[in-house]
Amino acid sequence: MRAQLVPLDGGPSIEIVKDLTLVGRKEDCDLRLDHKSVSKMHCVIVKTDGLLLLRDLGSTNGTRVNGQRIRRAALLPNDQLTIAHFKFRIQLGPDLPAAPPPPAIRPDEHTQALDPKEVAQLMRQAKPQADNQDSAELPDLQMMQRNPLPDVYPDDPEAEK
Repeated sequence: MRAQLVPLDGGPSIEIVKDLTLVGRKEDCDLRLDHKSVSKMHCVIVKTDGLLLLRDLGSTNGTRVNGQRIRRAALLPNDQLTIAHFKFRIQLGPDLPAAPPPPAIRPDEHTQALDPKEVAQLMRQAKPQADNQDSAELPDLQMMQRNPLPDVYPDDPEAEK
């Protein structure tokens, strides 16, 4: 379920992502409302399947839902939530569609395999033009091979013995 607090003053929406969101003035709060009218730990919003629950934590200036001061309440779509003097509209809806999974990659395709001749050509191109050294100084690229180490290691190093 996607849950947002939409400020009535036209500010950006606040996404309620966590299952338990602590609202207050204190720096440790998940949703920090930095104003002296907001208590250090003002209220908590609990996100459950299809529902938001709210509980006031004994705040000085109170928490209101649709104009009524509450200690605890269930928040429904389009309810007006007032935390001290901050006013929000509750917006609930389905989760955003998940991003498509990345294409499957075979274990031997995670790196680009180059022909040793291609590597020699790339090394020659990377050499500075002023450097007139002979290509005989290049390593014997015919002896290069793929890395023989496995991509995944067992948890127990003794398991391979």
